[in-house]
Amino acid sequence: MFEIVVGVGGVVSGTIISYIWLNNVSKNKFMHYELEAKAKAKAIENEIEISLKEADVKIKEKEIEQTKIFQKRLTEVDERERSLMLQGKEFTAKEEKLNILEQSVLDKSGQLEKLEAQKQIEIDKTIEKMQHVASLTREEAKVYILEKVEEQSRSEVAGIVRKYEQEAKVEGKKKANYILAQATTRYAGEFAGERLINLVNLPSDEHKGRIIGKEGRNIKTLEMLLGVDIVVDETPGVILVSSFNLYRRAIATRVIEVLVEDGRIHPGRIEEVHEKVQAEFEQKTYEEGENVLIDLGLFPMHEELVMLLGRMKYRASYGQNALLHTLEVAKLARVMAAEMGGDEKLALRAGLLHDIGKALTQDMGGSHVDIGVDVCKRHGEHPTVINAILAHHGHEEPDSVESAAVCAADTLSAARPGARREVLESFTKRVKDIEDIALSKPAVNKAYAINAGREIRVIVNAHKISDNETVLLSKEIAKEIESKVQYPGEIKVNVIRETRVTSYAK
Repeated sequence: MFEIVVGVGGVVSGTIISYIWLNNVSKNKFMHYELEAKAKAKAIENEIEISLKEADVKIKEKEIEQTKIFQKRLTEVDERERSLMLQGKEFTAKEEKLNILEQSVLDKSGQLEKLEAQKQIEIDKTIEKMQHVASLTREEAKVYILEKVEEQSRSEVAGIVRKYEQEAKVEGKKKANYILAQATTRYAGEFAGERLINLVNLPSDEHKGRIIGKEGRNIKTLEMLLGVDIVVDETPGVILVSSFNLYRRAIATRVIEVLVEDGRIHPGRIEEVHEKVQAEFEQKTYEEGENVLIDLGLFPMHEELVMLLGRMKYRASYGQNALLHTLEVAKLARVMAAEMGGDEKLALRAGLLHDIGKALTQDMGGSHVDIGVDVCKRHGEHPTVINAILAHHGHEEPDSVESAAVCAADTLSAARPGARREVLESFTKRVKDIEDIALSKPAVNKAYAINAGREIRVIVNAHKISDNETVLLSKEIAKEIESKVQYPGEIKVNVIRETRVTSYAK
């Protein structure tokens, strides 16, 4: 029992001691937390004070900034008010000037009406005087005065025409030179010269006798069947095949080459080889036309047109190969149309088909323009293509940018140096016709065609014509040349008027 009491007393004592210790520890912790909280509160108060001070500073800065902006805008408003006042004064001054000018115009209008009335009175008086002095009727006097006025007006009109024509020429020349420069620099065409004969090389001179045949049978068959002239002369190892028709000449050359390689030359064999070579050429011609269209991106096209394009390779004009000329025109026209904002592909097609009729002229005869129009219409070509065919030789006016580009490109291709050869007689006749047209004018003293007939210099009598009237004379001569003379490219007409005064000191 005693032990239980002692145990219970120990437990109670321990409990009391533990309670006291824990109570002391709690108080210490509470004091620590209290101090820590007070320190944090003090720090927060300091931060708040600093933030308030910074906010005050920013508010003051904002107030200063807003004050400056207000002062600036106030100044601007003052300046605008002053400007408006000045503009108002200027407007008032201008209004006064306008009123003065309006009154002046009204006054001058009244004076003009008075002058018109006075002029009519003077004309009537002049007519009456002429009736009395020259015994002219009123109508005759009026006609005489009108003729004099027209003569005087002609000189004034010529001066105005000369002025504006010069300005138009300068601007037009700049634009035209730019377009032509762009076209010619982007396309470099070859110089195409076609000859009238082909040379066929022979293994030996013995083949000449075999080509001639017994009593000339072989050569007669060749010439009759092939439509060419075969010249066998003393030149060793060659014979000449001559014809204006390039297609026939090419076939004849190939037929003779095949016969020489084969060794069998007689009329029956000649006919057989000719049929075979002709069939090969037909296929080759179609392929040539097809390749051209594929290269230009214009395929497909009607088969007849493809065949005719291929045949253009065997056609020449003034020594210029027709297919190369056509390709050159097509490519130049495409570049020009692009520079002028036209349809490049349509210009290319029109340029390619503008001379298509030349492929048939040697077989059908007639104008290549009419033949080309007929063929293209039959196969449903674009109206611009038809117009380009007609316009490039002046049968119609160009109705689109593409047609105009084809006309310019055709002239450029045909007229460039070395592109074509001319027959001497036709060249001489054209030069003489040009000079005769100029010499037929009343005030012309002399006329000289120069630069291969592409320019004419006209010397006029200075006492019969004025400087301004030379403009009208040059236009008259140019118009007459256009209507009466056939020529490639263009002809420049220069009218020269010169006054010479000579004195002698004695």
